[in-house]
Amino acid sequence: MPVVRAADAPVHEIHNARFTSLIRPGVGSAELCVWQTEVAPGSTGVPHRILGEEAFVLLSGEVTLTVDGESADLRPGDAAVAPAGATIALTNACAVPAALLVTVRAGFAAELPDGSTFTPPWAS
Repeated sequence: MPVVRAADAPVHEIHNARFTSLIRPGVGSAELCVWQTEVAPGSTGVPHRILGEEAFVLLSGEVTLTVDGESADLRPGDAAVAPAGATIALTNACAVPAALLVTVRAGFAAELPDGSTFTPPWAS
């Protein structure tokens, strides 16, 4: 049974957020990816189009999740799902970091504002 120890999980930083890769094909998963995202205080997320469904569970702090122009404030324990093809962004207007657990299917990718496709290393 593959086990990923939090202390050994790879960490990636991009766009005022830290992504801790937990479950992904690189560690034995065939279909799922799970990571923890920490969104820096006072940061506005970069809108990007997701090419697969993405689910979020807020663990701590507060964020605003915007999906195709519709925004919702999330508090600890709240969950949301964004459909494939949606344009999303996470904003943390608070003075403390926010932490989320995020899951997608293996092979997940996103399209950045410049039109380039990005396969996150924390999901491969």
